[in-house]
Amino acid sequence: MAEHAEPTEPVVKVAKVRRDAGVHKLALSLRDGSIIETVLIPMPPRGDGALRNTLCLSTQVGCAMGCAFCATGRMGLVRQLSAHEIAAQAEVVEALLCRPDNLVFMGMGEPLHNFDNWRAAVHRLIESKRRGEIKPIGYSTHQMTVSTCGYVPGMQRLAGEGFRKMGLALSLNAPNDELRTRLMPVNKRWPMAELRRVIESLPLRGGIFLTEYVLFAGLNDGVEHAEQLAQFLQGLRTLVNLIAYNPAPGLDKPDLRRPTVAAMERFRKRLLELGIHARRRESKGRRIAAACGQLAS
Repeated sequence: MAEHAEPTEPVVKVAKVRRDAGVHKLALSLRDGSIIETVLIPMPPRGDGALRNTLCLSTQVGCAMGCAFCATGRMGLVRQLSAHEIAAQAEVVEALLCRPDNLVFMGMGEPLHNFDNWRAAVHRLIESKRRGEIKPIGYSTHQMTVSTCGYVPGMQRLAGEGFRKMGLALSLNAPNDELRTRLMPVNKRWPMAELRRVIESLPLRGGIFLTEYVLFAGLNDGVEHAEQLAQFLQGLRTLVNLIAYNPAPGLDKPDLRRPTVAAMERFRKRLLELGIHARRRESKGRRIAAACGQLAS
């Protein structure tokens, strides 16, 4: 069950802040001594020229999904974060740095594996008031995106929540079941055909979702892989974010290597030729282990 009782003391404290080219990574200490990380990322200006900041929130200490390329997954699941601990990350960042423009549940953990507390945190971010202040936190689900590795029970529950303004990002990372199971053990339990069926049932914002695809040199970055991916996504309204693999400190995987820019561009162009919208996403914060797949305690 989600936690609703108001804590009597701060649930998170800033233990350390690291900075790199505008990216801020905060190590936050919890009341039981656990450490989580949250990352504030400056985003390119839009048409109005205003700089926007996105906050990447954690939902678990560690993660049970065990993805081969993820430093958080190497930890295993230590425990779930409470709703207060999830929401408090945004409160701390706003007090210390700035108010984030967007919130993405893409940090440590699988959000939909901690569904009740994640959902309660969403409502807290929308409705609740900071301790000792009158001003509400006041975020909208339109400012939020939840990422999942394909945890189908949580996705099925999400379908019934009615979060129609919230964005969805699917961490796919492979174009076929054999490769995906190798990279992401969750695929053994819920393979890609089942994943597609549940995606089609979701109330997606604008009918569109993000497909996150981490590229590994010589493993999933060939033209043939782009063609298989396009076939899987055919008929779905999606934007594919292509992300170069970010090796994490201490995560020694000789078979997982960062792709070349040329290989990523070939992959992107082939997807475009096949009618799939795709873009290369630059990873920020690599030098401070704040990029995709690098967060850990």
